[in-house]
Amino acid sequence: MTLFWILIAFFSGSIPYALILGKLMARKDIRTVGDGNPGGANALKAGGLKVGVPAILLDIAKAFFPVYLAQNNGLTGWMLVPVCLAPILGHAFSPFLRFHGGKALGTTAGVWLALVGPMAILIYAALALPATIAQSEDAWSANAGMLGLLGYTVLSGDGWMVAFATLNAFLIAWTHRHALACPPQLRPWVTNILQGRHA
Repeated sequence: MTLFWILIAFFSGSIPYALILGKLMARKDIRTVGDGNPGGANALKAGGLKVGVPAILLDIAKAFFPVYLAQNNGLTGWMLVPVCLAPILGHAFSPFLRFHGGKALGTTAGVWLALVGPMAILIYAALALPATIAQSEDAWSANAGMLGLLGYTVLSGDGWMVAFATLNAFLIAWTHRHALACPPQLRPWVTNILQGRHA
């Protein structure tokens, strides 16, 4: 049963909805805009809200439903770890795109929404939002949010969730590795404060 849901989740996650919608609705290959990834952010850049919003929602849904259904069909605890990872891996290494894919933030959101509900957004934002306010690089904000989710699982005391959150955080760091190679670009107000302290 676990293997069945892993395969379902991986297949669901691997469908490049953002790329499909970009071609159908914006007549563009979204891999030619932005950072070249076939994800919701580039669908937004290529086709605006009418393409970007459905693409982002589908990226979330394609991870949410397999995990949600697996839980409602008896999978619990450690059995859920590979199922939760599967749609994220499917998106990041899609066989439909020669095992290339997006940064997997949408699918990550879908999995966490299935696990803990809307509270996942608040947990993620608890560190992602301050990081965004303090600096301008999306990759650093994304990974700050992942640390928030990891911290939540540590406090929850569920070993399997800590394991999943840790692997998920490593995956998000990997998909953002090129941007993370550069230091965060601090906002001018932060720089001014730091310079004032050292004046």
